[in-house]
Amino acid sequence: MELKEGSTVSGQALSSLTRSTTLRERALVALRTAITTGQYRPGDHLGEVEIAEHLSVSRGTVREALRHLQQEGLVTAGARGMLRVSQLTPTEVRELFQVREALEGLALAQIIASPRRQDSAEALRKALEKLQDAFTSGADLAAKVEADLGFHLLLCELSGNSVLVKTWRQLEGPMRVVIMSAAGERRDVAMSATSHTPIADAIARGDAAAAQEILHAHMTSAIQQLGIDREGARETA
Repeated sequence: MELKEGSTVSGQALSSLTRSTTLRERALVALRTAITTGQYRPGDHLGEVEIAEHLSVSRGTVREALRHLQQEGLVTAGARGMLRVSQLTPTEVRELFQVREALEGLALAQIIASPRRQDSAEALRKALEKLQDAFTSGADLAAKVEADLGFHLLLCELSGNSVLVKTWRQLEGPMRVVIMSAAGERRDVAMSATSHTPIADAIARGDAAAAQEILHAHMTSAIQQLGIDREGARETA
């Protein structure tokens, strides 16, 4: 819609525009949630007609939401252009973790060099309390994943580097799919609060070398626990 100088938008047109935007957002949020919570599994076909009927929106609205999810890396075009939930190979997942480690390693370095290092360590410990509560309270998997990734997002945010945070968030969707697709018991080990505690402790000590070693060990262990390195690992990781 192009607005010329001095022109106005009628109440009816504005209402229609707002309603259209709201429907797109609703469809986008619903589909993103269905994928990242495992309702749709890696490789599942995403049919516009079925989704539109289920969400009571138009096929065009669904198409726009799916296009957005393609940009986020959650949806991939397969044979004949059919859209499916992204299916990462073990190699792609390892590369995903490698990039995460590089970003979070930079965050660690910047936090430790900051005069607010102790405050950051305390904030991370509070995030670990939420992660522990998610496990001890019997929360569902989605809540555990949220608390786990919330710790790592906070780590990036505490660096004060906005580009770092933006880049990390681009990995968040695929990472959720990877974690949701992993075997339950081993996945819980990778997400446990105790596996994250040494990171906060190293920050509190101001030990940059140890922090980097601990982060590397944490990412390596996560890959192993999620089954990515095991012989015969699923292509969905």
